[in-house]
Amino acid sequence: MRSVRNILKAVRNFLFSGLNKEFLIFLFFLALSGAFWLLMTLNETMEREFKIPMRLSGVPRNAVITGELPDTVRVTVRDKGFTLVTYDFRPLVFRFSNYADEDEGKGMIPLADVQKQVLSQMYGSSKLLQVKPGKFDFYFTYGTSKKVPVVFRGKITTNKSYYLAHTEFYPSMVTVYANKQQLDKLQTVEIEPFNYRNLQDTIRQAVRIRKIRGVKIVPPTVRLSVYPDVLTEEAIEVPITAINMPPGMVLRTFPSKVTVRFTIGASFFRTIKPSLFKVVVDYEELAANPSDKCTLQLRSVPRSVSKASLEIDRVDYLLEQQ
Repeated sequence: MRSVRNILKAVRNFLFSGLNKEFLIFLFFLALSGAFWLLMTLNETMEREFKIPMRLSGVPRNAVITGELPDTVRVTVRDKGFTLVTYDFRPLVFRFSNYADEDEGKGMIPLADVQKQVLSQMYGSSKLLQVKPGKFDFYFTYGTSKKVPVVFRGKITTNKSYYLAHTEFYPSMVTVYANKQQLDKLQTVEIEPFNYRNLQDTIRQAVRIRKIRGVKIVPPTVRLSVYPDVLTEEAIEVPITAINMPPGMVLRTFPSKVTVRFTIGASFFRTIKPSLFKVVVDYEELAANPSDKCTLQLRSVPRSVSKASLEIDRVDYLLEQQ
């Protein structure tokens, strides 16, 4: 007890010493002036923005809301500061059946109805200046849905020694809920733009699907996998084929095969076969422009191949009558 009394005595002596008395007086008048300033400010007419929650009630169990109402209404009110600080708005509630258009799968709440609920909670001295947003609509469906594929949206560039082998999504298909008219038009959904530069390694990342007003997408996010591959230069021997030959005529080339050089991803090279390329000699062109050598044409290559070219484009030939 004695130690407590000593501590209290020390605190009292400290607070009421000459220097600290002046400081306490200063704090008193500072608080007093602040209180007067606050009173004067609150007595002035001012504007204040309030955020009021809003929601639908009575939504049928078999209805799927595909486009939500705004979750809050922002209202600007003008009145004395004393009045504004007392406001505590209740949520605005609108009954689904009063606004839902069953044929359109859409509901629209008039601005006047929103203002009416707000005004009912305001004092007569207050003035409602503004309501945001200015549009209050929602979309719904009674279970109509379908599955559509997810498609890529964005730009990916790779390191100069790589190329983009492919991209994939998991899941690759999502379920979309909407009214019949929207479902008939909707064939795919896109992800939010995905951009990446100088790609070298595989990327796996969750991405959001771009929202469509009036459409509910399940799931709203998918996993994107991006696979780069190392570019390699390769070559393969491809047989030369004659086309547009007249009946009974045979064209033989020397050599009978030609080397095709190309660039391809390292992981795809093992899938490449000579039969996937087509190198031809066109008899009609040869007949129109006779020469001691025939011109080769690279007519088709696999989709995974780029920069394909013939090592030689003219060879000796012999025409034989059968």
